[in-house]
Amino acid sequence: MTFAAELIVSILLVTGGAFALVGAIGLARFPDFFTRLHGPTKATTLGVGSIAMASIVYFFSQGQSAGVTELLIMVFLFLTAPISANILAKSAMHIKVGIMENTRGKPWDQ
Repeated sequence: MTFAAELIVSILLVTGGAFALVGAIGLARFPDFFTRLHGPTKATTLGVGSIAMASIVYFFSQGQSAGVTELLIMVFLFLTAPISANILAKSAMHIKVGIMENTRGKPWDQ
């Protein structure tokens, strides 16, 4: 494996791990449901996407076939994570889940 491939894989793995860590911290630290939903959804999508991309680069640099499985995982993740977050947020708005006082845009108070 060349140095450039090792560098790219390393950067993608560190980036993916950092995004996953930020998402986990956001889940633990944010005050209400909507902000807790936002942090992990955005961060882990990029985190898992970066890690899957690192896998594609690694196996491609080893001379193996292109990572069709990893590409399918990334496509499935990028399609389902935002949609599921949107559905969760809409259902939480429907049942009027409590939010913090300083949160703007309370649609059920209007």
